[in-house]
Amino acid sequence: MTGKIDIASAPARTGSGYPSPFDEPCRDRLRRQLGDAAGLTQFGVNLLTLPPGRWSAQRHWHSEEDEFVWVVQGEVTLVTDAGEQILRQGDCAGFPAGLADGHHLINRSAADVMVLEVGTRRPESDVCEYPDIDLRAQPGPPEYIHRDGAPYPEGPG
Repeated sequence: MTGKIDIASAPARTGSGYPSPFDEPCRDRLRRQLGDAAGLTQFGVNLLTLPPGRWSAQRHWHSEEDEFVWVVQGEVTLVTDAGEQILRQGDCAGFPAGLADGHHLINRSAADVMVLEVGTRRPESDVCEYPDIDLRAQPGPPEYIHRDGAPYPEGPG
């Protein structure tokens, strides 16, 4: 496809694929997959809608995928190894592949936040590390594993 994208008709994903209980903070996030709607294959573009109290992801970093975010609407808290920063409409941040600095966004405001996400597509080789929890994503299957290599899901607790 080329040309204008009908955002409302773009493929959408709600929630996350994280195993329980790691999926809970991301449960109501909505990603409109604009890159897929445009037929892009080398990088992904998502329009993330993050309701109050929700997270963009568990705090993470990628071995081989660059990430870039730009706040379209609202105010969100960026959490990295260095601490917390407020990002407002028009602010942006980037995360180079291989930099072991876990990051994510938290909506601590009372309104929905919209964020444009852009990232490399390297699903065949990228490993995603989650420094705060016992989770790693890898080229699957299984996609999600414990740090010791045991696969998820295994049920709660």
